[in-house]
Amino acid sequence: MENPLLKYLAFVKTAEKGSFSRAAQELNYAQSSVGKMVADLEQEWDKTLLERSKSGVCLTSAGAAPMPFLRKILSDHREMEAQICRMNGIETGIVRIGTFSSVAIHWLPNLFAALQKDYPGIEYEMLLGDYDEVKQWIDEGRVDCGFLRLPTRPKFDTILLKQDEYKVVLPVGHPLAQQEAVDIRALNALPFLLLEHGGKAEVSDLLEQSQVRPDIRFTTWEDFAIMAMVERGMGVGILPDMILRRIPYRLEIRPLKEPYYRSIGLAMKHAAHLTPAARKFIDYLPFREADRS
Repeated sequence: MENPLLKYLAFVKTAEKGSFSRAAQELNYAQSSVGKMVADLEQEWDKTLLERSKSGVCLTSAGAAPMPFLRKILSDHREMEAQICRMNGIETGIVRIGTFSSVAIHWLPNLFAALQKDYPGIEYEMLLGDYDEVKQWIDEGRVDCGFLRLPTRPKFDTILLKQDEYKVVLPVGHPLAQQEAVDIRALNALPFLLLEHGGKAEVSDLLEQSQVRPDIRFTTWEDFAIMAMVERGMGVGILPDMILRRIPYRLEIRPLKEPYYRSIGLAMKHAAHLTPAARKFIDYLPFREADRS
């Protein structure tokens, strides 16, 4: 008998991703297999669950109705597997992690390398997004834990990991580069490249609090894009120190006269329900900033 959980998972992922191809890519299944599982589910329930079009798929009213129950079934099944692992003392499995780019580049390679050395049976699945996406993934149970700016949602369990200082990035030869530290008011009316996605992020908050209004020329959540444009003289920016440690661009980097930080932490829905593999991942967090000898 075919496992109904696979059909539920295929349907939920397809609805979340908006296409069979993207769902198949995330699940590591053939697209035809995902399509067949969803079609089989529709036939079993005698309902059209997804509306198909050239641009993708979207939920019908019949598809939206069972979605909360299906997500709970899948989440409960993961928790049951985790409990079985805890009973058996198994230190293998998959760790699902949500993160943003600077953590993915500068922390996770060291952390994964250290963990893999001692526990080669543990596998990893990483979802890359912005803060809001990571919060949603944690809430929905799509990841075991996620790296976020703190504070976050009160219902999450969190671990504070770092106070990450924001710094001014300037083209080589910029007049402000002559200063050891930059007064943020000096950025007023200057061409500015803003690190932001969706709702307001830290840099917008800082500018607003300081009553500074630069001439915003470009907005993106991709910090390397900002560095590339600063190098070309298109403006100045403010970026977190973590992403500025190893960069392929020629830039002038200066601290702010009044330092400004973001608090980075790890968040999870219920720390008590983590799988052994996820717990082991947390145990290895101290290895995130340096290679292990």
